[in-house]
Amino acid sequence: MKKPLILALLSLLIAGCSFQKETKIIVEKREREPKAEIKEEIIEEAKEEIKEEDLSSILLVNKEHGLDPSYAPGEDPIAKEALLALLSQMQNEGLNVSDRYSGFRSYEYQSELYADYVMQYGQEEADRFSARPGFSEHQTGLAFDLMHEDGTLLTNPLEASWLEEHAAEYGFIVRYPEGKEEITGYMAEPWHIRYIGEEAIQIRDSGLTLEEYINLP
Repeated sequence: MKKPLILALLSLLIAGCSFQKETKIIVEKREREPKAEIKEEIIEEAKEEIKEEDLSSILLVNKEHGLDPSYAPGEDPIAKEALLALLSQMQNEGLNVSDRYSGFRSYEYQSELYADYVMQYGQEEADRFSARPGFSEHQTGLAFDLMHEDGTLLTNPLEASWLEEHAAEYGFIVRYPEGKEEITGYMAEPWHIRYIGEEAIQIRDSGLTLEEYINLP
């Protein structure tokens, strides 16, 4: 009775060891292979995330990159707060700048504005200073046109120079600088500032347009 029982137990033990060994081999193999695949997947996903982040960290709107007609965020509250601080500082320094400004514009409003300019000046001329609907920075809620106290757009050299030098301290860039018309697609607009955030200082110091800075057309 004992001998058959012992033999049976030995058989089970050997089979168990063999099963465990085979299982260990299979598990080790599976652990090795998927890890390599997962590693490659993680790298590829990271590349995609970096690529997407590079393209989307700064919202670019120009003649080539537009917005959906339904996009209507209104004025960005952070940008608005920074704008008010900027205007207050300019006024404290005795500069000729008004509390009034032109900020957010809806797709519909820009359509009317652009159509009026085309009727007055023709499409070719209008395209030099006015964005077609869906391609206006004002639709982002991050762009503002500053004015003098008499309601005219800010063009005086004193105020324009101040913006070039100090707007970045408040997170803004002068979006359409003089001498960069071929790149931005628009005539120089010393009154048009665009909120970027902390990176505005780097853009200002680089001397590049937004298109050049993020390396997009």
